Amino acid sequence: MLKPTIGPIIGHVTTHHARILLRGDRQNNSRVFAAVRYRAAGAQQWSKGIFAHLSATRDMSHVFALNNLSTDTEYEYQAGWFSPMSPVHTPDSVAELPLQWPREIYRLRTRSSKPMQPRAYIVGSCRYLRMTAGIASLPQLGDRIFASINQVIEGIEPPISAVLMTGDQIYVDDLNRIAPDREYQDILRKYRAALSQPNIKRLMSGTSTYMILDDHEIEDNWPANANKSDVDLFRNAMAAYELYQASHSPVHPLTTNGEINRSSLEHYWYQFSDGDIEWFVTDSRTRRNLSADDRRILDEAQEQALLKWLIHSEARVKFVVTSVMFYPDRKLHGDDAWKAFPEQRLRLLETIRTRRIMNVVFISGDVHGSLTARLSHSEDPDFEVHTVVSSPLCNSKLLPYAKASTFILDQPLVRTAAGDYRHELTSTVVSEDNFAHLVVEARQIQVNYHDRDGKRLQSIVIPLR
Repeated sequence: MLKPTIGPIIGHVTTHHARILLRGDRQNNSRVFAAVRYRAAGAQQWSKGIFAHLSATRDMSHVFALNNLSTDTEYEYQAGWFSPMSPVHTPDSVAELPLQWPREIYRLRTRSSKPMQPRAYIVGSCRYLRMTAGIASLPQLGDRIFASINQVIEGIEPPISAVLMTGDQIYVDDLNRIAPDREYQDILRKYRAALSQPNIKRLMSGTSTYMILDDHEIEDNWPANANKSDVDLFRNAMAAYELYQASHSPVHPLTTNGEINRSSLEHYWYQFSDGDIEWFVTDSRTRRNLSADDRRILDEAQEQALLKWLIHSEARVKFVVTSVMFYPDRKLHGDDAWKAFPEQRLRLLETIRTRRIMNVVFISGDVHGSLTARLSHSEDPDFEVHTVVSSPLCNSKLLPYAKASTFILDQPLVRTAAGDYRHELTSTVVSEDNFAHLVVEARQIQVNYHDRDGKRLQSIVIPLR
């Protein structure tokens, strides 16, 4: 059995369930299978192998579902792929073969259901990896920060529950003005290069990873710059996104026999929970309506789902992920973010304020600068919302970093008849490659920003109410 060419990537994890993506490769015209087995850490006996036939229609990848796991438990697992001699094998028949598993043992941990238990997350976005003629150019630059993340989280307490990658995991349009990728196979090569680098592979093989797209998974500022010739580009980009980002997320339900249901994919936004902390990961990119009469960054169904969740969720902390910034607004080029959709933003804010919803934190990236900020209301002292922005994991030399002067900070975010929504920075603006380490405790969230070498740049405390 051979090591995966991509992965294993641990995706969605619950108290009793985990998803693992891996990719094999083609072996001429032979049938190819992938396999996973697992055991509780310290146990001697492995589970029976779980096998899947790999198909070129899914780029030789598969997402395994591990079910009936024990809560708050560390597991070991092995993963690999192979091509048997006989062309008539099935996933059932290959289970009887005497297989030599790859020696590497990976680890994952299921969620704890205990409330008030400290939990930690890594947040980042915008990982630039230049491709030239289908080959990654200086890939170590795009992988460097993941070595630092691995060092920072090694043995840390509380352990990292999940990594949130909030957009621009690949740049389909990295040479947009010269030769942008548009074909399906070219976009798949981007994903294979991005996800097969050694440091990111190590991170994702041991830490639950959740992803959502932004514009560069398709095209810069999508869909504002789209034209009729981009129909094929969008179809190809989203097919690749579904394989390598959406496939291991909670957006896919389980079938009655415990396998991942891929029969239909109605949307890309999703929710997940971690004890008394809940996350709503929005798709603020593919469901935009740019028409003047009903301008929205989230489609109506998604907005209603988000509002219902905000109102009815009993989570102690509610994280809302939006790949583009909820606030503060940029002075220039702000029309790609929530600044350009003020009515919908105000509906969310008014719901949070009038319903007295506490401990809502917006998580985003996109701007190639990192910061935290607080939003208050001039006439409502009980209202408070925070944002944590983390970007980029790896910048291109062609793109500038954001600075404090990038943002509109000297006037209210929104003026209404009921009062003004006022915002202020609660951190300095990080203008270099970085990632955020969030620690959620009983009375506060601590946000630690680290540079690409792992050095802590600053630490901010967000009080919880």
